[in-house]
Amino acid sequence: MAANEVPILPGSDGPLQSSDDALVLAKEIGFPVILKASAGGGGRGMRLAWDADELQRAYDTAWNEAERAFGDPTLYLEKYLENPRHIEFQVLADSTGRSIHIGERECSIQRRHQKIIEEAPSVALSAEIRSEMGRAAVAAARAAKYQNAGTVEFLLADDGGFYFMEMNTRVQVEHPVTEIVTGVDIVKEQLRIAAGDEMKVPKRKQVRPEGHAIEFRINAEDPETFAPSPGRITKLVLPGGPGVRVDTHIYSGYTVPPYYDSLIAKLLVSGRDRDEAIVRSRRALSMLKIEGIKTSVALHLRILDSEEFIAGNIDTHFMERFLS
Repeated sequence: MAANEVPILPGSDGPLQSSDDALVLAKEIGFPVILKASAGGGGRGMRLAWDADELQRAYDTAWNEAERAFGDPTLYLEKYLENPRHIEFQVLADSTGRSIHIGERECSIQRRHQKIIEEAPSVALSAEIRSEMGRAAVAAARAAKYQNAGTVEFLLADDGGFYFMEMNTRVQVEHPVTEIVTGVDIVKEQLRIAAGDEMKVPKRKQVRPEGHAIEFRINAEDPETFAPSPGRITKLVLPGGPGVRVDTHIYSGYTVPPYYDSLIAKLLVSGRDRDEAIVRSRRALSMLKIEGIKTSVALHLRILDSEEFIAGNIDTHFMERFLS
């Protein structure tokens, strides 16, 4: 990424050799820093350090966690941004050499690095920053000679600086919000690319987001304690109406198993603008009835009443403030 002028956070050029190696680097770039497992994901093998004493403990913990979770204890280190937004760009690249992006998603509302709500477009981006981040996302895909649908993820700092975080080489859970505001069927394009065909997406200047879309991840878990809530669904009522889409596999009588991810449905709501999307979201969530298990519906309704959320003043620590 650095070689192709994609902005990256200051940090290690490769794997750390020891905690002493990490300490020398941390003093160079300044605390706080974050340790990450090279083979990691979902927040596992990731530890924050605010000073030298904490760094030693964080290194040992992250190393052990990465070894247990991934069979690979390799760690690297980056400068830690205290209140960033998590912004990701949807990219498509086919065998003809054409690489494009079709806009961004706001993914800052997270708990333990797991996304809860996603939106498109982001209210935080000016036209200039959106253009710069879009160019960087395409540069990242081209640098890897990428062919597929994928997502380039960035951290956006308060001062407008942004930094490459990772690339997800697949379709993501939140891809429908981009489909809704662009009209592009991302899964169909992925299949077309995989077949060796040219993508059918219009040239970039013609793909502009229209309206606003919000996705709510409906999880089978207690909305207050976040404990998993597997079991049999005794009643299911799905919402409908203008701008409402539900992607799910569940039905009345379905048994949610305890073995897998707790995601059971995605509620997607759109409107002409963000305010209309929020109003429609309240209605759709109130209509959604899933009985027999506990779900995150009540949590989403509470978030929608948050002044910070309504104002769009969100970052990756939103949920910590909200839950406190």
